[in-house]
Amino acid sequence: MGQSTFDDDDLFGEAAAETRAEVEDHLAAAREELPDPDAVWETDADNVLGALNGLKSALDAGDAVDSVRSAKKAYVLGERADAFEDAADLKAEIEELESLVGDIESAADEVASLTGTVPAIRGALQDAADEE
Repeated sequence: MGQSTFDDDDLFGEAAAETRAEVEDHLAAAREELPDPDAVWETDADNVLGALNGLKSALDAGDAVDSVRSAKKAYVLGERADAFEDAADLKAEIEELESLVGDIESAADEVASLTGTVPAIRGALQDAADEE
């Protein structure tokens, strides 16, 4: 029968490896959950409003936001515990995904604004043309 190891250093090393794996898993999940680049770029819409609605749907970052948040939480915990020997790669990937998700959310907000504005502008232009 083998002897169980309860050495603090061994357990800390295992926990650090598990924490790093957790961060990497969350980052991989975030990348998988990002919007499809082709869905953001291509459209089958017949008009601008249809294109905007399609783009708004395509820009849904959804679960990617939660996965990046979970990755960052695990990273911060590991970093503050000084559990990582070298975590520059994790930090860089988290920052990259944070920035990308932020850009996607900003673009989605702008598209949502245009989705409301463009029909109003069209209506006003039609009214102006009818007054001629």
